[in-house]
Amino acid sequence: MIAALRIPLMSLLAAAVLAGCGPNFAERSKTAEELTDEVIYQDRRRPPSRLRDVLFSRTDPAKVGGVNKYLWNASLEVLNFLPVQSVDPFTGTIVTGYGTPPGTGRAYRATILISDPALDARSLNLALQTRSGPVSVGTQRAVEDAIMTRARQLRDRDSRF
Repeated sequence: MIAALRIPLMSLLAAAVLAGCGPNFAERSKTAEELTDEVIYQDRRRPPSRLRDVLFSRTDPAKVGGVNKYLWNASLEVLNFLPVQSVDPFTGTIVTGYGTPPGTGRAYRATILISDPALDARSLNLALQTRSGPVSVGTQRAVEDAIMTRARQLRDRDSRF
């Protein structure tokens, strides 16, 4: 009797082992387009390609890249006397060269980092310096206040329309 069961049991065991070696049909294989997107876009998503996606996107209009557009524009307007060396709206970084404000003889340079899409003072990080070193806390605070005031003015102007 045991000899009679040995062949069917061996066949069943062999079938189970072979089934484990084959492809897993529960997982769907990727299409050629998905593989191409994975190579081209890597961690980023494919940009919207349909007109509906572009026209009806639900992004916040106050954001430029990942930063608040009002803080971004206000920073550029308030510090317009400084020559811009580099900007990156996606990381929120503005780096300027040395420039002299009207009415003074002291040259300043600034590095601005807008770290959050909110129109908030914590979103604005400003580093001002002169050729002889960092500026006083009062001067830096006055420039930050001017940028925040101008950002609020820009937001209020846009909300009227």
